[in-house]
Amino acid sequence: MAGLWLDRALGLVAPQAALRRVLARQSLDRLTRGYDGAAKGRRTDGWRAPGSSADAEIAVAGALLRDRMRDLVRNNPHAAKAVSVLVNNIVGSGIMPRAASGDDRLDKVTDALWQEWSARCDADGQLDVYGLQTLACRQMVEAGEVLLRRRPRRAADGLPVPLQIQLVEADLLDAGRNGDLADGGRIVQGIEFDPLGRRRAYWLYAQHPGDAVVSLRRRLDSAAVPAAEVAHIYEKQRAQVRGVPWGTPVMRALRDLDDWTQAELVRKKTEACVVGIVLGADEGEQGIAPSVVDADGHRVEQFEPGLIAYARGGKDIRFNQPATTAGVAEWLRAQLHIIAAGFRMPYELLTGDLSQVNYSSIRAGLVEFRRLIEAAQWQLVIPMLCQPVWDWFTTQAWAAGRLPRPDVPVEWSPPRFEAVDPLKDAMADLLAMRSGTMTLAQAIARQGHNPEAVLTEIAAMNARLDALGLVLDSDPRRVTKTGAMQAGEAVSNQD
Repeated sequence: MAGLWLDRALGLVAPQAALRRVLARQSLDRLTRGYDGAAKGRRTDGWRAPGSSADAEIAVAGALLRDRMRDLVRNNPHAAKAVSVLVNNIVGSGIMPRAASGDDRLDKVTDALWQEWSARCDADGQLDVYGLQTLACRQMVEAGEVLLRRRPRRAADGLPVPLQIQLVEADLLDAGRNGDLADGGRIVQGIEFDPLGRRRAYWLYAQHPGDAVVSLRRRLDSAAVPAAEVAHIYEKQRAQVRGVPWGTPVMRALRDLDDWTQAELVRKKTEACVVGIVLGADEGEQGIAPSVVDADGHRVEQFEPGLIAYARGGKDIRFNQPATTAGVAEWLRAQLHIIAAGFRMPYELLTGDLSQVNYSSIRAGLVEFRRLIEAAQWQLVIPMLCQPVWDWFTTQAWAAGRLPRPDVPVEWSPPRFEAVDPLKDAMADLLAMRSGTMTLAQAIARQGHNPEAVLTEIAAMNARLDALGLVLDSDPRRVTKTGAMQAGEAVSNQD
């Protein structure tokens, strides 16, 4: 009504403006009616959809989401399994580098130096570089984000390269620092940006805010660490500066399922505790409320399995009849399907239940899941985690005189996926190599191995076999064209 009154009043003094206002309102109404999701009415009452930025939403909920997800992983088996499956598939035994400068001598020196340094790269002195990859990936999935900090060391420390990597949990990033800076930059949740929007520094605590004992020498005051010294790993779903746990969409479902499981278990245990109640004929002792005693006359205050209780004032015995719960398995399976979808993985990988799959269905599910894993590897972990560590390594090795140049190109080999049918996959790789659509190095890299190392080992083995006068079927130089064609026909016949 207020809008119509305003239209009439505006029409008296500015008819053209009133006309534009009415036409705009009609266009907006038609556009809104075109999308059911934008409709307003009884069916959408209570649907809150604020138009806030991702940073504003994460600033309010990020810490709580992180704490709740960690609690679920500690106490909920499905959450723990989901995080483990994602980490094992994204990183596995490690995403391995190999130098690819084109200079064979430089590549061999760089790879050998990496192999030597990677075993001692952890600032805590417990993991190698692939263990750090696993831990960082786990924090990215479970907590939503993680930071790696470059820690230069002295030459006297005895490291192959005077450098170590420190893993920093997201809690140490001072989310309370926000605001504009005098030079035109700004700080958003502890991350400082320059006037051009480039990351300039991370404000980090020296000690975890949740530590039980706070050291007086390590006060909870954050300090700026240059962005060039920090690698920040998280999944970007919008234009955001920080991440959220991957299980955020199904946190409530996990919690509700856990509560329901516990309630159902307690109900079953309670029903199984009491076998029957004997209503005796002793009327000598009557009270305001009837009491229940066991066969020895002791008052029953706690039920036990197989208990037969006696009650005064009756002349009958009644046996407990636990209620049946039909459809529990179907309901539980449906809830686990929802949770698996929230974690973006097949239900079978989350639960280990393979009772309703065949070769075709499990392969189709794994193909889509592997696309997700490859996207996470090549769009998140490799550019945000692996490449910065490699750049720090080569730069520091060059500064220490171990490499002739600070920038050595690198190729990455993620862990291979286990084949559903190894024979078919092997034959597919063989046909791809023979057709020229895949190189031998690419086929070896798909298996998660370093092609140079594998080919060197094969050459050395073949040389030893030749010296001994031995010929093995595994020697590809002895494989005939006819034999390869017969093997391909055998696989085709199996299909």
